[in-house]
Amino acid sequence: MRHSAPRRGRAVGPGRGRWHQQLPYAIVVCGLALALVWIRQSGQNVRGGTLAVAGVMLAAALVRLALPERRAGMLASRRRLADVAVLAVFGIGLVVAGLVLPPQ
Repeated sequence: MRHSAPRRGRAVGPGRGRWHQQLPYAIVVCGLALALVWIRQSGQNVRGGTLAVAGVMLAAALVRLALPERRAGMLASRRRLADVAVLAVFGIGLVVAGLVLPPQ
């Protein structure tokens, strides 16, 4: 295991310099928040918002599948296939729910 020397002028400690590892998780959370705000705006946006949440969940599954463990951040909570399966099942379930909802 190689240890790299700290960069000049920057403090290196636990949690420092690792914010980019949580970027995929932050993007997923922001996408979910925006979709939920879209649903909340009025009763007219429930179908579109549900499909948007489903899209974010499916995108999170693809990101979890593509990124290595060290770059997946908090998207990695279990083994890779388990994470992908859970996110994909939720995403597909929401796609079905969004398509079954009657247009308003």
